[in-house]
Amino acid sequence: MNLEQLEVNCAEFILQQQIHDAAHDINHIKRVVATAKKLCVTEHADLNIVLPAAWLHDCVSFPKNHPDNKRASVLAGDKAVEFLTSIDYPVQYLDAIHHAIKTHSYSANITPETIEAKIVQDADRLDGLGAIGVSRCMLVAGKLGSKLYNPEDPFCQQRTPDSKVAAVDHFYEKLFKTAKTMTTQAGLQEAQKRVEFMQGFLAQLAAEIGDKEYLDV
Repeated sequence: MNLEQLEVNCAEFILQQQIHDAAHDINHIKRVVATAKKLCVTEHADLNIVLPAAWLHDCVSFPKNHPDNKRASVLAGDKAVEFLTSIDYPVQYLDAIHHAIKTHSYSANITPETIEAKIVQDADRLDGLGAIGVSRCMLVAGKLGSKLYNPEDPFCQQRTPDSKVAAVDHFYEKLFKTAKTMTTQAGLQEAQKRVEFMQGFLAQLAAEIGDKEYLDV
């Protein structure tokens, strides 16, 4: 099977799965795949592993507040291997693909041990940063019924962030932390660019809501 046909098969498979929110839809998958391809070239990794893992990394997903959310990546790895086996994908890649999928998740907290797994993890986490990251954060917050910001301390300067309360809290609770977890040099450089955009967004938000304390920091 050539990789072009694999992508067609994976796209069709993903479109058959249940999507819980627009932040994890087929467009998210396509962006992760595109980023993973670029990182694969830079890091001289095996596209036979990276490509299917990137396409299938979210083939099992749960809402952010679901009790099984931390298990999603392991279950996705299982389901991906089952699917790839059904289309006769070369068996020698399956273990590495499973590893790359199960380690991509921030909440699963499993360390990637191969360059291919590191690439998939970085590609997925990069999609949580920058303009796309801000947009996805707002989409999920709307789904969960969170506020845009906490008016008492919008930028978590004096309190512990809680993304269940406000969308902006998620920047501090998770997103800025994931930017520091990139495992490839190219991923780290891109993450920094996207974080700078997000910091600009917060500065603009502070100006619009009149938070002089944040702007004076």
